[in-house]
Amino acid sequence: MSKPEIDPGPGSIAELSAALESGELTSVALVEMYLARIAQLDHLTHAIVEINPDARAIAEQLDAERHAGRVRSAVHGIPVILKDNIDTADKMQTTAGSLALVGPCALQDAGVVERLRAAGAIILAKANLSEWANYRSVRSSSGWSGRGRQTRNPYVLDRTPSGSSSGSAVAAAANFAPVTVGTETNGSITSPAGASGVVGIKPTVGLTSRAGVIPIAHSQDTVGPLARSVADAALMLGAMVGVDPRDPATSVAEGRSYTDYAQFLDANGLRGARIGVARESFTGYSEHTDAIFEAALVVLREAGATLIDPADIPTAREIAARPATVLDYEMKADLNAYLASRPDLAIHNLADLIAYNEEHAAEEMPYFRQELLLRAQATIGLDDPAYLEVLATNQRLAREEGIDAVLQQYDLDALVAPTNAPAFAIDQLNGNRNMGGSSTPAALAGYPLVTVPAGYAFGLPVNITFMGTAYSEPTLIRLAHAFERAAGVWQAPQFLPTLELP
Repeated sequence: MSKPEIDPGPGSIAELSAALESGELTSVALVEMYLARIAQLDHLTHAIVEINPDARAIAEQLDAERHAGRVRSAVHGIPVILKDNIDTADKMQTTAGSLALVGPCALQDAGVVERLRAAGAIILAKANLSEWANYRSVRSSSGWSGRGRQTRNPYVLDRTPSGSSSGSAVAAAANFAPVTVGTETNGSITSPAGASGVVGIKPTVGLTSRAGVIPIAHSQDTVGPLARSVADAALMLGAMVGVDPRDPATSVAEGRSYTDYAQFLDANGLRGARIGVARESFTGYSEHTDAIFEAALVVLREAGATLIDPADIPTAREIAARPATVLDYEMKADLNAYLASRPDLAIHNLADLIAYNEEHAAEEMPYFRQELLLRAQATIGLDDPAYLEVLATNQRLAREEGIDAVLQQYDLDALVAPTNAPAFAIDQLNGNRNMGGSSTPAALAGYPLVTVPAGYAFGLPVNITFMGTAYSEPTLIRLAHAFERAAGVWQAPQFLPTLELP
């Protein structure tokens, strides 16, 4: 199949900032460029659910500040797209993709949005997602929501964008903004980043605030950036971190975060690094993924890394078999708490949401139901010994007996594993065909991940993931950036309608 010529669009944050600083470009013009690109291409991907009507006015203000000699940060005047489960106190709505939340706008910015606005970022739009961050049904179609309908993969449009930060990853790949923001509970940044061939950083839980973010589970939820390069994602992460009184978990991260993660970018950062190859449970599900992963290991070695292969997480199989008890319990408690902070909404708790979906089943549940919401509603509270036991066991298996154990055993800087299989075809009737991934140990531990493009299988992206212990983002960014530079594999999406195999 011949590939159409698609303009890759504007450049990196560093390139854009240089053009803004020189006067070659203004933030108003930049906003117009991205809005034009969204208008040109998003009818193919359905990544965007809402444009900020104030984006141009915000850009004018930031241009005036720059002209007056005030530049707030490295992302001053740079447009950003947010996942539609992150509150913005403006004219845009925050719905988690659900029609039940359409209507009123949030009265207070989410903690990360406060940080981004203070840094001078322009909130350009909201991105579609897997509804309720993909915690509604056991046979959902990733990237589908009642509000935004089906998001599509920008490489091949009938392929899944994965999820739940589907629109955020697609928008980053399609260059609808230099950087986007997603959320992850288990794979919801890294998996769509892999499907759309972009960089995703899943921060340590508490490094970024979850206040004002529609939740699944406070023990696992985190907010992080997606971008077309490690450098852009690192710049964005620095603008997002910080202690927030509304999210107690951020107090634990005090003194362990950086406002400048770009300082850790080092093209030679793999030299002397000790990296463990985590194979058990993370390889063998796709020969195409395995081939790209093996080629990536060669790149790592040639760039100066020492690979310990294998260096398996000793509890990987136990972790893979763990029940979703924690998510069920925390979803009910955390969502009810969030909805209580939005009294203007039509629904006030999980029970109301379940009833709304039943009453509006034709619009909200045409393809799949709400088994996970029903399971969460049946839980009896966070003081239940059953919940507390599973939570403690999850964290023990993933932390001291899991990731930390293998890092210490082999004196490793990080682990590496495949992120994803090539994207499967979208099937709204029967749901996702998940083949494998490597996000669960870090999800249960609350530890960070950085995923980066490693290659393509028949034009579909495949990423690798670097994983480490708590607050190891500087190391993971250094390794991922060096790999990215050494591998040099990234290709812009071409928005092909379907995959024609030879």
